[in-house]
Amino acid sequence: MTGKPGRTDGPDDARGPWDETPSDTRKRALRVLRALKRAYPDARVPLNYTSPLELMVATILSAQCTDKRVNEVTAPLFMKYREPADWAAASQDVLEAEIRTTGFFRNKARAIRESTADLIEKHGGEVPNTMKELTALRGIGRKSANVLLVHAFDLQGIIVDTHFRRITRRLGMTAEMDPVKIEFELQAAVPKRRWSDFSLFVNWHGRETCFARKPECSRCVIAGDCPARESLGEIVWNVKE
Repeated sequence: MTGKPGRTDGPDDARGPWDETPSDTRKRALRVLRALKRAYPDARVPLNYTSPLELMVATILSAQCTDKRVNEVTAPLFMKYREPADWAAASQDVLEAEIRTTGFFRNKARAIRESTADLIEKHGGEVPNTMKELTALRGIGRKSANVLLVHAFDLQGIIVDTHFRRITRRLGMTAEMDPVKIEFELQAAVPKRRWSDFSLFVNWHGRETCFARKPECSRCVIAGDCPARESLGEIVWNVKE
């Protein structure tokens, strides 16, 4: 991103003077990645799963829900529903009751049933491994597709969740709020071979240090590369994620 980040009404936008060329941004992104990898050597996807199908279901359930709650809910469900046909044939009412505590349970139950039905109809019951095929499934958007590409198939992708959006905005690497626009902007700022790592470690930094309400700038390993560090370290933010 060239020049200063655009100012928005959100409290998580980068503040203070920060001017750099696209080349400088790419170099800074790599410095950030190296520092975060050293700081969080055990970072991993926080959802429990043993197959692409389980990850797809868990990802659908994770919208507006904590990973801990999703893991609690999916533990018994993954023993009950083992194949796409099991999920697709599930009663809407029963599945809603089983996933109720994850929130938005009606839409999530429908998304699970429809996406697994699409797997059967279009892909022989297998989860596909391309963005085009994944986003053609009902109930699967770009974020969920990138989660599957990265963690189920070991491919490159940028996963824009609330943590990633917050931190890349604070870093001044984007001024966008729309996840798709952020994804494309960061694709240009980060080498493709590093997309998946960058997503994982930035996400983990948001969970461990750069919190929405009160980021712990005093112990942040990338503070030297963050234009928001001075104001963020003094203010308790009330961020609506």
